Amino acid sequence: MLEHGGNLAAASQQYGIALEDWLDLSTGINPIGYPLTAIPQEAWQRLPLENDGLIEAACAYYDCRFALPTAGSQAALQVLPQLRAGTQLKPAKVAMPQLMYQEHAKAWQRHGHKVIRFDTDLDQTILQQADVLLLCNPNNPTGTRFTAEQLLEWHAALAQRGGWLVVDEAFMDATPEHSIAQHTHLDGLFALRSLGKFFGLAGARVGFLLGAKQMLLEAQEIIGPWSVAGPSRHAAKTALEDQAWQQLTRQQLFANNQRLADLLTQHGLQPAGGTALFQFVVTPQAAAWHQHLARQGIWVRLFPDVPALRFGLPPEKAWDRLRDALQAC
Repeated sequence: MLEHGGNLAAASQQYGIALEDWLDLSTGINPIGYPLTAIPQEAWQRLPLENDGLIEAACAYYDCRFALPTAGSQAALQVLPQLRAGTQLKPAKVAMPQLMYQEHAKAWQRHGHKVIRFDTDLDQTILQQADVLLLCNPNNPTGTRFTAEQLLEWHAALAQRGGWLVVDEAFMDATPEHSIAQHTHLDGLFALRSLGKFFGLAGARVGFLLGAKQMLLEAQEIIGPWSVAGPSRHAAKTALEDQAWQQLTRQQLFANNQRLADLLTQHGLQPAGGTALFQFVVTPQAAAWHQHLARQGIWVRLFPDVPALRFGLPPEKAWDRLRDALQAC
């Protein structure tokens, strides 16, 4: 399995610090998660209902026509390579950035497709070679952003020859105006969304695949029934419909994001990019910083090949702890 943020069990064993004593900044999950109320008892006792209003709530929130609930966006990204293989006679050439969420490449390669990597800029040669273009917007972990206009231009070029554009928007919720969700009814255009980051409901395992209706029906056939548990569906619907919480949370995230950027800069860690939920710092001393912070029970995500660090937002009570740890180095 690939390494991900949140792997505190290994950190606890390596550094001899109890799990409950860690400050985990490695995931990019909102520390001010959605405040769920009690789950109705019937959600636990019956099979999940498809007509519970979750899809309608998702379409309204994402401003799209069709949405398929999945067990997190992880399940959505794993079904797309199977869906492509079922519609084409040959394996696809899938272009994606060198540095991005690595589960995408693993999923496509597992089903026999060929992954084509590019560093930062997508040139016409790669676009012309690709059957599928796969991007994270904003990118995880660099924070690189693509405009909707640029994405739609690439989609049009791909669609002319039966190609696909797949956009992972797991970190888009703080800036919904930049999403391409409203265009996903177009053939060959997919978006992946998640309730794990912005809403802080990673444990509920709820995501959505947005796309043309027929393709979503075919994806549902592959996934099978009851892919999202009833209590998770209830939690997701409640969160998606709470516009007041969403607006307030966006304001809080932008303020805390700037606070984090300022704090890191003050200690010689100038962010090279980021989103409302994390900051990405490129530094030759990334490994040393990572080890220093880990010894003090602060877990950040290390990208040794860059080298770089990703810092998520701390909860309010932990800002002083992070500041003191940075200052001590």
